[in-house]
Amino acid sequence: MKIGFVSLPVSGHLNPMTALARRLQARGNEVAFIGVPDAEATARAAGLNFVPYCEKEHPLGSVPREWTAVAKLHGLDVLRQGGRELLPGFLRSALQHLPKTLADQGIDALVLDITHRYLQLVPMSLGMPYVDIWNILNVDYSGQTPACFFSWPYETTPEAIVRNIQGLKTIGAWQAPVREIAQAYAEKHGLDIEWNNPSSILSKLAIISQTPREFDFPNMDWPAQFHYAGPFHDGTGRQQISFPWQELTGKPLIYASLGTLLNGLESVYRSILGAVETIPDVQVVLSIGNNLNPNDLGKIPSNTIVVRKAPQIELLKRAALCITHAGLNTALESLAHGVPMVAIPISFDQPGVAARIAHHGVGEFIEVDDLNVERLSELVRTVLENPNYRDKAQYFQEVIANIHGLDVAAGVIERAFEVELPSYSAGTPAQLRSA
Repeated sequence: MKIGFVSLPVSGHLNPMTALARRLQARGNEVAFIGVPDAEATARAAGLNFVPYCEKEHPLGSVPREWTAVAKLHGLDVLRQGGRELLPGFLRSALQHLPKTLADQGIDALVLDITHRYLQLVPMSLGMPYVDIWNILNVDYSGQTPACFFSWPYETTPEAIVRNIQGLKTIGAWQAPVREIAQAYAEKHGLDIEWNNPSSILSKLAIISQTPREFDFPNMDWPAQFHYAGPFHDGTGRQQISFPWQELTGKPLIYASLGTLLNGLESVYRSILGAVETIPDVQVVLSIGNNLNPNDLGKIPSNTIVVRKAPQIELLKRAALCITHAGLNTALESLAHGVPMVAIPISFDQPGVAARIAHHGVGEFIEVDDLNVERLSELVRTVLENPNYRDKAQYFQEVIANIHGLDVAAGVIERAFEVELPSYSAGTPAQLRSA
């Protein structure tokens, strides 16, 4: 069986998806990673067979240009902009070209990035088995817990559930342009979809989250085919990044990064720099990405190294604290090394990750709109000086070391594709039959 992987072409999705594809390949499976040209470097670094598609619509270099539109936004504005302006183009071109690519490559089954919304319609229309992957924090469509796009705490009151459901409706309304494209494709191929139910197109075989069960909110009610795994990274298979290691002084290290996508807010970086300047007995590595001019940051404290890109995992191995945007990959990589966090969630699933950081006592978070030097400095000192945060982070370090997320996910995929697979006939919802 030849397994195809398809992911949104941004680092926070490509890194875990290529790690999972590489693990399946190492276990003896034939794997092909399908993506727009900007995904090739990541796939090649992971040692994967890369298959380009949508080259005309998304030529090399187009993804960074397209996503700069949201780099300086935060909160729900990012989701609104992405749903209306960015994701429709990716879905339209993928629906057009993916079927032929699958046929040309002899793909037998698909592993899909679940946030590449409605791409499941392709394997459904082809009668092809597929598995869905939550690279971001998994979304609870039931409303029993807050969707990860909000930093609301875990509460079980009727008022909280009403709030959660209203939040889902708000997010769903912004996906109307993507849904319209999907509906036209489904109608063309005779697929009967329950459009008011976001779970209706998800895999009946397996839905896998790289979030460990222990890091999620408690009492989550998932369908039988849902599986918690654990982080999809093993410290290898990524592009090499140079770093001035000789400049590290041996002082307690704070690693700070706002990720690779929503990293254009100069005010947030200035707050970080101002906060760490008040703590001279630490050293800071601040990774700023490519969406701002370093000259706009103002004075750089003497205890801070500013770089555009950093070898994140290697720095986390040495870190006492991580200041993070609460991207799921960074949060899980921090926990995998027992590093507590101070989170500044920007958007996407980051508010939900930040809420879990606080819920589990592995750090604290502050909203962008509440951010200032004094408050951030206070939080950094609190997490650095209170050993309870590191103790909790080290508990998760042990959890992650023991669950082997990549092997858990790979095993679920292998078992899913070995059973008698569902057949998606026109106008008939698929059901998983017993093997």
